[in-house]
Formats: sequence, structure tokens, C-alpha cells
Amino acid sequence: MSRPKPTILLEHINKTTYKSEQVLGADAIYSVFYESKPINLRILHTLVSYPGPKYKKVSFSNSGHAFNLAERLNKIFDTDKFEVVKLTQGEVITEDDIKWNSITIQNNW
Repeated sequence: MSRPKPTILLEHINKTTYKSEQVLGADAIYSVFYESKPINLRILHTLVSYPGPKYKKVSFSNSGHAFNLAERLNKIFDTDKFEVVKLTQGEVITEDDIKWNSITIQNNW
């Protein structure tokens, strides 16, 4: 079975490199949560500090990737608390919203 053809919303072609950057439509974003809460996933080497930790994706526009990650995490941590959450809407925010919230939190300490 072939993958369905994506809906191209926007496209930009670099006239120097001829590389095309396309914005594709998606039905939803699928994210892996732990105990019904959003997570980050960090990988690091336990014997050396170089090159430092790497953060891996936990949200995908393809549900299959999210289910594979949740299954892998449940297996290696011997749990069933990793699950996939379908995100179809949310609150629109700006960087200023985050900065203002951070300043407010710091001032309350």
C-alpha cells in the first residue's frame, strides 16, 4: 500500500541550491505522553560527557512513529504508562507569552 500524496500548503525553492522546502498539511500531531502528561526524551552517554545529551522527538505528524516510540519506551521501562495522544487543536501562543510567564514565575519565588 502506497503512502497517500501529501497536501502541499506552501513551497519555497532556494534558487542557489535548488532545494525545495514544503509545508504539508497534517490531520493531527501525535505525541507520546507518560502518565497522561507530555514528556521530553533525552539520550546521553553514561561514561563520558562528550558530545553531551541529545533530545529526541516525541511528537510526530505520522501516528505510526508515535505508536512505535510508545511501544519501545513501554518495553524498555517495563510499563504500560506511555501512550499516544492525538492533538488537533490548542492554544496559540507567542514567545512574549512564554517570556512574560517566566518573569511572573521568577518574581513569585
